[in-house]
Amino acid sequence: MNEMDLAIAAVVIGIGATAFMDAFAWLQRYFFKIPSLDYALVGRWIIGLPRGQFFHDTILQSPPRHFERTVGWLFHYSIGVFFVLLMLALMGTDWYLAPNLLNPLVIGVLSLCAPFCVMQPAFGFGLAASKTPSPWVARQRSLFAHLSFGVGIYVAGMIWSQLMS
Repeated sequence: MNEMDLAIAAVVIGIGATAFMDAFAWLQRYFFKIPSLDYALVGRWIIGLPRGQFFHDTILQSPPRHFERTVGWLFHYSIGVFFVLLMLALMGTDWYLAPNLLNPLVIGVLSLCAPFCVMQPAFGFGLAASKTPSPWVARQRSLFAHLSFGVGIYVAGMIWSQLMS
């Protein structure tokens, strides 16, 4: 697999995996009334970065920004592509030709570092949501979301593998 094939596979599988994660979040919200992350907050954070604002007391109290929802969703999908690109770069053609579930689940769990160690502290929610009213509930929801992303990588990888064979 050349670098262009790897990049195309990462984009397609990353978008598919992130969409799978979002579908899982929608099902949780619809059937169990479990709220998911508002990606407008992610966009608010991203838009604030060039202005020098990395940390917020709480991002919920920061003023809304133009196009924050769009920026948040684009960033969300870009991060999905990044994690798939990372996995494919580490696994190479072996995973690409014969997808397995273990590697995507490992990437899904490792991707928890992003919200636990970067985004939640930057949003004012503390390390691994430690400053939220129910930290363990937030952690569990993040874990399920990121495991669903891992399953999504596997599903999208299987579909991509079948299409390319």
